[in-house]
Amino acid sequence: MPQLRRDPVIGRWVIIATERSQRPADYNHSHLSPNGGGSIPEHKDDCPFCYGNEAQTPPEVLAYRDGSPPNTPGWSVRVVSNKYPALRVEGELNKEGMGIYDIMNGIGAHEVIIETPRHNASLGTMQPAEVESILWAINDRMTDLRNDKRLKHIMVFKNCGADAGATLEHPHSQLIATPVIPKRVSEEISGCDTHYRMRERCIFCDIIKQELYDKRRIILETEKFLVVAPFASRFPFELWMLPKRHIASFRLTNQEEMKDLSWVLREVVRKMEGVLTYPPYNFMLHTSPCQDEELNHYHWHIELTPKLTKVAGFEWGTGFYINATPPEDVANIFNEYS
Repeated sequence: MPQLRRDPVIGRWVIIATERSQRPADYNHSHLSPNGGGSIPEHKDDCPFCYGNEAQTPPEVLAYRDGSPPNTPGWSVRVVSNKYPALRVEGELNKEGMGIYDIMNGIGAHEVIIETPRHNASLGTMQPAEVESILWAINDRMTDLRNDKRLKHIMVFKNCGADAGATLEHPHSQLIATPVIPKRVSEEISGCDTHYRMRERCIFCDIIKQELYDKRRIILETEKFLVVAPFASRFPFELWMLPKRHIASFRLTNQEEMKDLSWVLREVVRKMEGVLTYPPYNFMLHTSPCQDEELNHYHWHIELTPKLTKVAGFEWGTGFYINATPPEDVANIFNEYS
C-alpha cells in the first residue's frame, strides 16, 4: 500500500510508492559517467579549472596555496567569481515598485569553488583532508561575504554531472549570496519556528533524537554527525547530513566538527558512487541567514539528492513528490555496501 508521509519541517507531503519499490539496478544508468573513473583524465588542456589554465578564469578571491603567486599553479583549493554570474556585487539595490510588482537590481555574489586541481577527482575519491580544505574555503567565503550588509543569505550548492545541471565536469561547487532570503529558506525557517513555538525545541534536534531511537533510516553516525535517509524523502536515495550539536549557521562549525564532517561527506559520496554507479547529484548546504546566526529554532544541514528520476506534471502541479524507494530500503542498501 502506498504511503503519504509528511515532512515535519515544512509540512510538505510526499508519496512513498512502496508497491513499486526500486533498488539501484532498477534505475537507468545509461546517462551516467563516472566522475573519478579511469575514462576521465587527470588534466585537460581545455578545462579552465585545471592547473596551468588559471588565466581562463576571473581572478581568484581566495586560494589555499603552497606559497606560489596568485592565479598561477600551486593551489589546492581555489575560489573565483563566476564568469557568467547570476548576481553581481557591484552597484546599488535600488528597490522600487511597478504597480503590484517589486523589482531591484541583481546585487549579490556568485562564486565558484574549484575543489581540486585534479580533473578526475570526486568528493568520494579525495582524502578527508582535501574535503576539509574545501569546507574551510566555503566557511572563509561566507565569513567575508557576511560583512556586506546588503546580502541576506548565502547558498552553497554542487551540481555534479550534466543531468544535475553541471556545465563543466571538473570538480567544483558554487556559492550564491542574495539580497533577499529565498522562499524555500523562509519556508524552512518558518516551519522550524512553528515547531519551536509549540514545543520549545529545535525540529532538527528532535529529528536526530527520533532517528537515533528508530535506527531504520540511519546511513552513517559519528561522534559529531548523523546521516539519514529522511522520513519523507522527496527523491530516491535522498540523504541528509545533520550536526548533532545545535548550530544554526554553518559558519559557526568548530574545527573538530569540520574534521568529522570532511570524513562523513567523503564516506557518504563514496558509498553513493559505489551503490548507484557514479550518479549525477545535487548537494545543498542549508544555513541560517547572514545576520541570524544563532537562531534557537534553526539547524544547518546538508541535503544530497542523486538525480535518478525526473520531476513531472503531477509534482509540478501539486507540490507532492512520488518516491519509489522508501528511505528504510535506502538505509539497508547503503549499510550493505562496505
